[in-house]
Amino acid sequence: MGGWAIAVHGGAGVDPNLPNQRQEQAKQLLTRCLNLGISALRSSHSAIDVVELVRELETDPLFNSGRGSALTAEGTVEMEASIMDGCGRRCGAVSGVTTVKNPISLARLVMDKSPHSYLAFSGAEEFAKQQGVEMVDNDYFITEDNVGMLKLAKEANSILFDYRIPTLGMESSCSAAVENPLQMNGLPISIYAPETVGCVVVDSQGRCAAATSTGGLMNKMAGRIGDSPMIGAGTYAGELCGVSCTGEGEAIIRGTLARDVAAVMEYMGLGLQEAVDYVIKKRLDHGFAGMIAVSSKGEVAYGFNSIGMFRACATEDGFMEVAIWE
Repeated sequence: MGGWAIAVHGGAGVDPNLPNQRQEQAKQLLTRCLNLGISALRSSHSAIDVVELVRELETDPLFNSGRGSALTAEGTVEMEASIMDGCGRRCGAVSGVTTVKNPISLARLVMDKSPHSYLAFSGAEEFAKQQGVEMVDNDYFITEDNVGMLKLAKEANSILFDYRIPTLGMESSCSAAVENPLQMNGLPISIYAPETVGCVVVDSQGRCAAATSTGGLMNKMAGRIGDSPMIGAGTYAGELCGVSCTGEGEAIIRGTLARDVAAVMEYMGLGLQEAVDYVIKKRLDHGFAGMIAVSSKGEVAYGFNSIGMFRACATEDGFMEVAIWE
């Protein structure tokens, strides 16, 4: 075993014109979460406990999870999250959550306190009430910025990925995207830049864990489920590694991206960074995505084929990085 390692992400696909102030805010939030994880690992907390720090990202409205989540076409928030413990490959996931303050903690309870791996919509909400988790009105998750961006998305008649691009000049940006659209499942979509959040950890015992949380896509159809709650697609942890993905959910689902990293390590003998690079290059079918990963050997890796990915990582031997671009 090579010691502990941790990585957190705030989403792949970043507006290249993102204001410097917003970039610094993102880096500060990622750094704070990274330091919380480092402190917990130095105190010998287990990997599965440490990845639940995704709660911190859900509580801050900067990224697309928890408070600040993207809005559905109906103007509401439907959140989803998953968590996986590589020790025994235990997992829990939730979708369609509308009043649970921290979806990642509800996913943890599904894993620890229910006989199931995945609960959704009214069933997940009822389970949350039974478990006594903190509940809030749906309005708590909705921010003024997101209301404005939903309006722009509807005017552009598109699913809007980077719904936090500054309003100034947005109208021309949207029209350009409609004239030269990217596609998802063969249908045009607007600007690509989701901001899902996630965390992967390997502790000093070599145990890996992963967690991912998101509000999904701006102007998505009500009931849409992405990759983030899907074990093997957006999240995976096993004996060899832990992986959290971000990006075009439909492409990640088709490629079972997170599980494939573990598969090529196991069956092809690739190292962690080699496996991440291979999967990003070979499994996305023209989709855009990114991922963070740790190995049971104490390694950390990341990869993306989008314009940037909000990320921060550290290892026990002193390596630390907080970055957005290549």
